[in-house]
Amino acid sequence: MVKPNPIPVRLKEARKRASMTQKELGIRIGLDASSASSRMNHYEKDRHTPDVQTLQRMAAELGVPLNYFFCDSSETAELACLINNLSIEEKQKLIEQLSK
Repeated sequence: MVKPNPIPVRLKEARKRASMTQKELGIRIGLDASSASSRMNHYEKDRHTPDVQTLQRMAAELGVPLNYFFCDSSETAELACLINNLSIEEKQKLIEQLSK
């Protein structure tokens, strides 16, 4: 069984958490103001899937790591964000702890 595309759900969650409208996010990532809202709506409704470069710009604007968009559970998405905020040293310690 194929799981649904997690990108639309993650995108909407991150955008709402950042208190941005679809149009505002679209403009911030470089979309034309006249089509920004409808393009973002298409991404959130899974009518179209953004390419990786667009996802990278979204991630940067929304303050989430790129892999956040591909997480198929809320827990994994939250972990991705928490890990992203760790320092290199903290990440290394976490790797060591989880490897035991």
